[in-house]
Amino acid sequence: MDVRLRIEGEEAARLSEFAARAGNSRGRARPEPECPLRTCYMRDRDRIMHQAKSFRRLAHKTQVFVSPAEDHYRTRLSHTLEVAQIARTIARALSLNEDLTEAIALAHDLGHAPYGHAGEEGLDDAYRRHGGRFHHAPHSLRVVDHLENDGVGLNLTFEVRNGILSHTKGRTDWANSAVGSSPATVEAQVVRVSDRIAYLNHDIDDALRAGVMALDDLPADALDVLGRGHGQRIDTMVHDVVARSLGQPAIGMSTEVAQASDAVKEHLYDHVYLSATAANADRGRIKALLGALFEAHMAEPERLPRPHPALDLSQPADRARAVADHLAGMSDRYAKDTYLRLFLPRDWQGA
Repeated sequence: MDVRLRIEGEEAARLSEFAARAGNSRGRARPEPECPLRTCYMRDRDRIMHQAKSFRRLAHKTQVFVSPAEDHYRTRLSHTLEVAQIARTIARALSLNEDLTEAIALAHDLGHAPYGHAGEEGLDDAYRRHGGRFHHAPHSLRVVDHLENDGVGLNLTFEVRNGILSHTKGRTDWANSAVGSSPATVEAQVVRVSDRIAYLNHDIDDALRAGVMALDDLPADALDVLGRGHGQRIDTMVHDVVARSLGQPAIGMSTEVAQASDAVKEHLYDHVYLSATAANADRGRIKALLGALFEAHMAEPERLPRPHPALDLSQPADRARAVADHLAGMSDRYAKDTYLRLFLPRDWQGA
């Protein structure tokens, strides 16, 4: 018996009426023969984990704290894994498609620039000077569609691609729309809320470890609702999402928990992400580094290792697109090493 067909039959019988079913996927841009063992969403998850070089580079990209000396701060990869775990828990509780949910979660940040928030701002500032814009959500989609697999892309399903593009809410409140397109599946909504749950809580944990804030700096009424412990806050938020979303066609959160979560988010933006604390002392330097690298590669496009073959580097817009692609793909370390190589004199080595 075809194992994939058995799994699809089990999905049809077991999953919620609101869940996405692999057998009903809107498919891929380039049709492919089906796998006899795995559904299309299982294959997407495996391609992201096993084929995407951008997934491996997340281990060397900043989440919040740049190049920490201690090993226990989150990276973009550990954030991604925490999002995937929370998302799968919610998806299972709601009888949604866990494979689709996990695939979206694993790919949602593949397009992030080096150096976290400051790096994304710096790359956007530099790209704007050449007529473009940079945001990690649409760039994550570009990564899986065009940049991975030597420019061929991973040819993921529509549902995973939509979830990648629509995952982010940025600084907006829980009730407001996200950057990019609207989620086409409930599973994409799960990843969107799980992303917020994960980063709010692990960024508190990292900020406390770094000494840039104390727990009592957070709004007291928000802590009264969410809890004072790391696991307690995650537990409160996840249970609330499940309770409000069970049997519903959309993912929701109670007003009380949503308002408490938004209060925590605003504190983190004002006092951690965008503050002038020691944790962000290099913010201006990071933006300057990305700007300098952008201009250097625009001036000498031959430095670009493998621009996408569809881009014509003699055309300014295509050249800027290729530079943005290259810089966004850099790890923190590679961006810094490239800057040092281009702008600082080398030590002279005698015979």
